[in-house]
Amino acid sequence: MTGMADTKEIHGTVADGFEAVREEFASFVAGELPDYEGQLVAYVHGRRVVDLWAGGGDGGAGPDALYGVYSSTKGAAHLVVALLVQDGTLELDRKVTYYWPEFASEGKGQLTLRDLLAHRAGVVGTDTGFSPRELADDRQIAERLADQRPFWRPGTAFGYHALVIGALTGEVVRRATGRTLQEVYAERVRAPYGLDFFLGLPAAHEPRFRSAQPMAPTAEQRALLDSLPGGPHTLASIAFNRHAAEPTDLELLPNDPLVRSRGPASVGGVASARGLAGLYAAAISEVGGKAPLLKEDTAAEFGQVHSVGYDLVARAHKSYGLGFQATADTWHPFLGAGAFGHSGAAGSQSFADPRSGLAYGYTRRRFTFPGGAAPENDRLAAAVHRAALAAG
Repeated sequence: MTGMADTKEIHGTVADGFEAVREEFASFVAGELPDYEGQLVAYVHGRRVVDLWAGGGDGGAGPDALYGVYSSTKGAAHLVVALLVQDGTLELDRKVTYYWPEFASEGKGQLTLRDLLAHRAGVVGTDTGFSPRELADDRQIAERLADQRPFWRPGTAFGYHALVIGALTGEVVRRATGRTLQEVYAERVRAPYGLDFFLGLPAAHEPRFRSAQPMAPTAEQRALLDSLPGGPHTLASIAFNRHAAEPTDLELLPNDPLVRSRGPASVGGVASARGLAGLYAAAISEVGGKAPLLKEDTAAEFGQVHSVGYDLVARAHKSYGLGFQATADTWHPFLGAGAFGHSGAAGSQSFADPRSGLAYGYTRRRFTFPGGAAPENDRLAAAVHRAALAAG
């Protein structure tokens, strides 16, 4: 491994053949705001080849710093679902009501688990919204949504269930196993691999958490934000709980200790880039002498595109596999077919590309414009992918 003590801003190591990734990261950081703070990690065929970080002038940052990763949490949540499908505990083409009878209310009785995972249920929120305490509790979210009339006919269209998909699939997990999704994740994924990726941050790790910083858009970007269509009753507003009596401030959501401690499976995860990349490395590769968590057929099915086209919530072209984003179509077209993962609102990105053996994780502290995978992921992920292909 090549050391990084030669620069002031960039720290960490890269494997031989991945020096261009370090250069790309350094080039990006040089053009960022003075308070930039982030981490970049990648594995290839189970071997960590990139481990870089920058920023944190107050001394609190580093490779072990933990950040709110927003919707990148959904990747951890749905790895659990994939494992339970692989085990035979869950069946994708069974109706959700087989596991959760109350979900049949208001015309949702025919929806399958497969369609639920593909964001086709139509219950992106509730008519009146959630309180902050409810939003931190997947059980309460699921109970409210069981009685909610869908916003489109289930199975006929799709839209991003931004704050609730983990609660919906998590309730199926709880009904089928008698345990919460968070408990299954900790036992089967996080603990065996020692992952710094928590769905429910233990108090002992709180000192490692770096509070989320609000977005700092330019004047031009702010004008664009202000010009976007919307209103208190749009699907997007409902999906992001902006219509509630206490509207959700997504930028600061991880700063709520209740959210961190309970780890709601849609947005409440806390992780480092090592944790993000390590999750996907464990999913598709042998790591530490352990076989991949997912068999090739399971990874292929969960990465297969199930919903593609116009997303009714995002009002844009999107692609989803089963609980995961179809990363090659949604974000990085240079990746292999079947790449799967999930980005997060503040700018985090994480995915597995089974065809190249690449597992990627990126975090940053400051919320980035316009939300979702930060724009720098395009150049960083491309650099890592090129090096991974060259390494063979």
